[in-house]
Amino acid sequence: MVIEEISAEQLLSISRDVLGLPAPAGDPIDEPFLAALVRRAAGMLCPCSPATLAAAADDSLQYLADDREELTRRIAEVIEALIIAGDLLELNQVTTDDPNVKGTWVFAAPPSFVVRPSGGIFILGIAPDEASPLPASLSERIIYEGTSRVLAATSEDLPSVLRELGLLELADTVWMRAPRQESATSCRDGLFRRLSAQPPCGAIDDISILDSARPVDYYRGRWRSPAHDSGTFVARRPQAYGAPLWGFATMADGVAIQFLDFPLKGNRWRGCDAAWHLQMAIDHCNGTPQHYRRTPIAGAVRLDFFSPLPLWGQRRLAILGKRVPPQKCLISYAIPEREVAAEEAFMEDRLWLARVD
Repeated sequence: MVIEEISAEQLLSISRDVLGLPAPAGDPIDEPFLAALVRRAAGMLCPCSPATLAAAADDSLQYLADDREELTRRIAEVIEALIIAGDLLELNQVTTDDPNVKGTWVFAAPPSFVVRPSGGIFILGIAPDEASPLPASLSERIIYEGTSRVLAATSEDLPSVLRELGLLELADTVWMRAPRQESATSCRDGLFRRLSAQPPCGAIDDISILDSARPVDYYRGRWRSPAHDSGTFVARRPQAYGAPLWGFATMADGVAIQFLDFPLKGNRWRGCDAAWHLQMAIDHCNGTPQHYRRTPIAGAVRLDFFSPLPLWGQRRLAILGKRVPPQKCLISYAIPEREVAAEEAFMEDRLWLARVD
């Protein structure tokens, strides 16, 4: 037996072939590759924590990436994107009677699809034993848009083909379902009342708060440790295992005296979604609404966002358009011109965002 030495570039090329990915335009460790790697790990390891998936992907690229810290950050962002898209499901989205399952674990979603308004097909879910839930004849037609997988519309009846292959069809109205419509004032005041009804909480070490007084166009810079703050704040508190928990806190001279955990009991949305939505309402009521920017591009309009969007907001944009590299912002999506007016109305009415040019 002859052992052949191969380069890192050759190994990455072989890995992309195994995962069914096309040749990269630039960096071989791009978003489609990381997403496929995480899906493959999820097919073997789920249910498990996001940290377990991240470690598996990170370890597999241990000697193939120059900047490990940057790689770790990118993998975490990819896992978040897969949760938003629906490839990974959180505990409140599944039914299980396993007493060993932890609330922070994620599950591999079954192979599914959503029909886009354009007729294209948005592919979701994970095949436990395969790199793709589709046969080779369809897998080679997949268009990779960042972490998303899309089949372009054709004259054939693709939904029928996918249903015959055993994929679940998800109605776009269900997949993009948003909370009931209400005013920013109603959203804010309703959660104020819930928070004020909370009993006093014990001491919370290492709590972080989102400072509403800081500029809305720099999300990361709004988070800080409390000093001598008093009032109510979107906040995060640490837990023994897993990421810090989201919530709404009453602070008195820098000390938390009440804490309302997100998500609320019986709510289907993630804690971060509830927190981001509440902060949008608070900013709007304070007269400093969060922004989005509209920029015409070839055949479409790029919408730029400076703060995170709740899951239901990002799913709308993903199904109508595609995510593109952000430009001096946090998130960007390219949307067909014909869809922009309706999406702007949604963002202004349901997310209370203000447009800047």
